Amino acid sequence: MRGFDEIQTWGVVGAGTMGHGIAQAAATSGYDVVMRDVESELVEGGLQGIESSLSRFEEKDELTSEEATAARERVTGTTDLEDLADCDFVVEAIVENMDIKRDVFADLDETVDEDVGLATNTSTLSITSIASATDRAEQVIGLHFMNPVPLMEGVEVVVGERTSDEVVQLAHDLAEDVGKTTWESDDKPGFVTNRVLMPWIAEGIRAYDEGVATKADMDRGMKLGTNVPMGPLELADHIGLDICLDAMETLHEELGDRYQPPYLLKRKVEAGDLGKKSGNGFYEYGE
Repeated sequence: MRGFDEIQTWGVVGAGTMGHGIAQAAATSGYDVVMRDVESELVEGGLQGIESSLSRFEEKDELTSEEATAARERVTGTTDLEDLADCDFVVEAIVENMDIKRDVFADLDETVDEDVGLATNTSTLSITSIASATDRAEQVIGLHFMNPVPLMEGVEVVVGERTSDEVVQLAHDLAEDVGKTTWESDDKPGFVTNRVLMPWIAEGIRAYDEGVATKADMDRGMKLGTNVPMGPLELADHIGLDICLDAMETLHEELGDRYQPPYLLKRKVEAGDLGKKSGNGFYEYGE
């Protein structure tokens, strides 16, 4: 198993919001990164996302121009999975679909060296099931970054049935080395965050739909009454209503009716109102 001191290059599978955020966090912390997605347009979008984010950090004087430039130069984009062959550690951050993730992990198992650890950024799916697609289940772990990755401090380390203690420690060390604070969860549906968060968001949506309060008062009441930074509707928009729906449906299947998605959430997703990323959700957003 490749140790913490041997890791110089991260592979990131997926160049979307989470993927390019993870790539940026690693690059800003001094790691070289190979970021892969299936289409060149997706890769380019991820690189542009990193560029925009680093520019905002520069504008706020949270990174110097030299630091931002160095981070940009550490990230290489590709559509070829073989370009991850020399990576020392790989994080997958693609769509929340078990079959697709298992296919990717089976391919990674054939691509990268046998002593390389593999992590998944899944927020709800079984680490053990994903790991079983490989011949290195003891080297597979959940490394669930929060969105947006460059700003959020927390990372959830999720331990599969066969994950080794060595890989658990490596995951904590790597997350902390890119500036994050970790907590640990067993491989149970939803882990810590989504198991508690999704019912909270769902009940906020139901209460709003039933006329308990306006959306603004719903969110204001929860922020001021419980000292959270966002209320349930605002947070759902921020996460992505489609992401919330996928998480609730997975948890509903695993844990029963207490996780049943609200009808209003389904209706908004069907209408294409996905939250901040689409410009409309429970609230309206600019370009």
